[in-house]
Amino acid sequence: MTHVVTSNCLDCKFTDCVLVCPVDCFYEVETQLVIDPDECIDCSACVAECPVEAIYAEDELPDSEEAALELNATLSAEVKDNGGEPITDQKDPLPTAEDRKSALGF
Repeated sequence: MTHVVTSNCLDCKFTDCVLVCPVDCFYEVETQLVIDPDECIDCSACVAECPVEAIYAEDELPDSEEAALELNATLSAEVKDNGGEPITDQKDPLPTAEDRKSALGF
């Protein structure tokens, strides 16, 4: 099983989660982070760290977020295929992050 970054991460890209990941399975794409399902060990450490509650265990995904499972797998593979490395250090969120966080009700 894996954990999945969902649409709440769009236009945010808070990186609190990467600091607690013991296996470095987060990858950065243009507007969000994604988790490589082949690398995730299902430890759940990242879930509580996300300030916009964007990370779910695969078997707890809301129905509206089912597509995120395939999106995470596809995008993380693309990043790796293009020589990208996992994100392991905290970065500033996107400039739109605080507005998006407020819009989501956090």
